[in-house]
Amino acid sequence: MVRSKAASKKQKKSGIDFKKIKRKIGRKLPPPKNATNTEIKSKAIILPEQSVASEKAGLAVNKKGLTLKELLQQTSHHNAKIRKGALVGIRDLFMKYPAELRLHRYTVIEKLRERIDDGDKVVRETLYQLLKSVIFPGCKEENQGLFISLLMGYIFNAMIHLSIDVRMMAFKFFELLVEYYPSSFFLHADKILQNYAEILQKNQFYLQDKGKLKNALTGLVQCLSLLPCNKRGIGSSDNNVVDDGMLHAFEPHVPTESAGACVIIKNLEDLVLVLLNCFQEFMPAVHDVNLLNIQIYDCILYIVRSIHLAVQYFFYGSENGKVESHSPCKGSDTRLEGTISSALLKKLLSVFPLNPLHHISEKDHDRLLTLNVIITEIFLHSIKCINPPIAILETFLEFIESVMLGKIVSGTHSRKVVREKHVLPLLPFIPELIAQAENTWKFRLLEAFTHAFKDCHPESSLKLACLHVVEELIIPTGELSCIDTSFPEIVEHRVAWIRELPLLLILLGDNYPSCSEVVLRLLLHVGQASFLNSALKWEYDNTQHPLQEFYHTSSAEGNKCYGPFTRLPKKCQELSICCLYYFSYLDPLLLKSLASCCLCPELQPETVFRIIEVLHSAYKVGHIQIADYISFCATLLSCFKVSAENGSVDAESNKLPNYETLKSINKVIYSCLSQIGDSSLIKQTLEKVIVN
Repeated sequence: MVRSKAASKKQKKSGIDFKKIKRKIGRKLPPPKNATNTEIKSKAIILPEQSVASEKAGLAVNKKGLTLKELLQQTSHHNAKIRKGALVGIRDLFMKYPAELRLHRYTVIEKLRERIDDGDKVVRETLYQLLKSVIFPGCKEENQGLFISLLMGYIFNAMIHLSIDVRMMAFKFFELLVEYYPSSFFLHADKILQNYAEILQKNQFYLQDKGKLKNALTGLVQCLSLLPCNKRGIGSSDNNVVDDGMLHAFEPHVPTESAGACVIIKNLEDLVLVLLNCFQEFMPAVHDVNLLNIQIYDCILYIVRSIHLAVQYFFYGSENGKVESHSPCKGSDTRLEGTISSALLKKLLSVFPLNPLHHISEKDHDRLLTLNVIITEIFLHSIKCINPPIAILETFLEFIESVMLGKIVSGTHSRKVVREKHVLPLLPFIPELIAQAENTWKFRLLEAFTHAFKDCHPESSLKLACLHVVEELIIPTGELSCIDTSFPEIVEHRVAWIRELPLLLILLGDNYPSCSEVVLRLLLHVGQASFLNSALKWEYDNTQHPLQEFYHTSSAEGNKCYGPFTRLPKKCQELSICCLYYFSYLDPLLLKSLASCCLCPELQPETVFRIIEVLHSAYKVGHIQIADYISFCATLLSCFKVSAENGSVDAESNKLPNYETLKSINKVIYSCLSQIGDSSLIKQTLEKVIVN
């Protein structure tokens, strides 16, 4: 029997291909059999002086531990943030170690100047602040020529950069350089003025942002203010004790070498024409209240100031300390009288005064008033060259009159302060205007000036400036010698001015010695001039009565009060004593006040001797009668009582002056009296006066 095929096959055992291993929870898995061992075993290599900190030991580092060399290298990094951080780090390092700046100043400047035309605005501004706050103040007294040469090349490159922001920042860098090194302008004036003219000429394309235009004009004003110019001043330099800045005086720092006056004037003429065009572009904003914001006003203000400074240099410029009343360059006079004069008349002076078409605020009114005052100064500087029409001349004269009378000053708050600010720059022109004006305007200007003189504060800068104008009008010299002082209007106001002087001395007291010195000096000059002028002598003699209070006064109760004379500085006392000699007749009341003043215990003996000396000289020329002079001397002798106990002297003030001082005073008085006549007769007269 055949076995079946299926039965013959052996059954295969069933098995598991991948056995699943059951793991216990929390048990660490064993490493796989095919795992690669990645552990590396090595021995440490020890090298000496490998630490970075040890390399910087003893070196100056900033807060981040970077040295000056590392920081300077980072200023050239491609990342703007790192460049800015390097500049900040340099500032911190120099603030902490100022000596590092003095040691490496030229190296630092050579590296930092590369960032003047940096493409990043923040980096340029950071560099500007670094130069302003640290670098320039720390190197101000160093070699100026080398500093200027290191920076000017890069500043000029930045001024012609394609980016307008870089160009405007270059002018800002130059303005900062001029602030610390004024000679930098004179050494490169031709290029600087050309660059300013170019940027202003294209302001409609480049400077839509008026803030940028304002920054450029600010630097231009600063540069033009450095031009060597003998400006119209008030009073002589010898006699003027007023602060120079107050009277707009300026002493520029002029280098030994400069671009030359001819080059400067040529570029200035081109610049003035550009500025006049800029001024015309802003005229619509003046007439529209909605357009006249603070930025536009500042731009107009700096434009007008720049024109004023340039015109001032045209007519009063000086080179090497020599005054030039005209342009020192051949051919420039013709252009000043032609192109510049006609442009000034057409584009600036003919639109005067700047008045809006609608009502404006008080602030805007004061701003426009400031602009009108500066334009008036430009007109007064150039009036001889321009030869303006009568209508324009009278417009300016009416404005000057209104300013001095205070008619166009808006508001009541601080009105005098505002008026003084505007009147002050116009005062130097008043004497010449009065000398050349017609009789009608001569009278109106005198009235306005007298009102301004009387209405200002005694210690104000306007009062002091008015005093110098008064002196020029009372005692005309030089170009003003043609003033007819016998003109009735001048005589009338001259009386008012002279009578104001002693009252002003009393008001000033001893609180403002510099102001008192100006008044006393003017009073002395009037006295000296009165010898040649009988009318002036009469008014000068009439000042004696109010001057009594200046030396000594007695109250109704009989109390004695010493005047400000006893407390003023010696220089003021000397001026006051010299004034006594020029009185044609010394009043007995004034002599009595002087005698009482001499008894003041606070008065120095030298001052008493000087009073006696001047009065004796006045007596010898017939200005004091003999009875009044003897009475003065007897008063001094009789008011001191010698104490026999201790040899001291008892004055009316109950204080004890030095005995030697009394002896000296007596000796001086007897010496003066002995020159009068017979000694015995003088002694008898004195004895009767003292006993009585």
